[in-house]
Amino acid sequence: MQLPQPSVKAKASLLLGVTLAVALVAAIVLTELFGEIMESIADNDGVAAWDRPVLDWALAARTPGFTSFVAWYSNTGGPFWQPIVTGVVVAFLSWRWRDITPLILTVIAVGGSLLITILGKNYIGRARPPIVEAVPPFESSMSFPSGHSLNALVIAGILAYLLIRDTWKHRRWLTWVIAALAALYSISMGLSRVFLGHHWLTDVFGAWVIGLAWLAVVIGCHRIWHAVRSRTEPGPVEEERAPA
Repeated sequence: MQLPQPSVKAKASLLLGVTLAVALVAAIVLTELFGEIMESIADNDGVAAWDRPVLDWALAARTPGFTSFVAWYSNTGGPFWQPIVTGVVVAFLSWRWRDITPLILTVIAVGGSLLITILGKNYIGRARPPIVEAVPPFESSMSFPSGHSLNALVIAGILAYLLIRDTWKHRRWLTWVIAALAALYSISMGLSRVFLGHHWLTDVFGAWVIGLAWLAVVIGCHRIWHAVRSRTEPGPVEEERAPA
């Protein structure tokens, strides 16, 4: 006897439950991890005890050629090139999908990331490493969290999410490439800030944790919104207008 297949709304209800559970677990884990980082910074122990040794290693590892390359690479995560690349990708996806969902999600993700960076720096007020150990151009804002690290992770993460949704059905191997490149970019951008003496290691770790938490909120809300639409609207709900 053939078992009845679950309806679209039943599948949507299951998806909604799973999404809520994953989002809740992620929020709890990331909040706990962020608290541990903040506590280690306040007590100068735990992971914060590696701040000075890692910076000393970076100072010893610098060579003129490699330092120039890292400085150039770090600058690509600044306010000029990163918005251009992001805008091109978002414009392409919005045109391809014939839908403004990529634009809306990216604006929300990036806007929240910038707000978190500003509030975090002003509220925590942590000093940067000594300026004599930094590579120009020098930064004048507070150190925690690392804005380059936070914004790079959020931008790479939201673009990877959108691109993976665009390639998942027919080019699944490409989704792994996209995810790997996004992770590589986020990690290397954060470590470049430590290498150049612009941030402590825990500034970068904190930025990664906050960035992952914010990404989980944005992506989780989008998935929940879509699952709710699937439950309330008659008939199957398409994934915006992402290509099949």
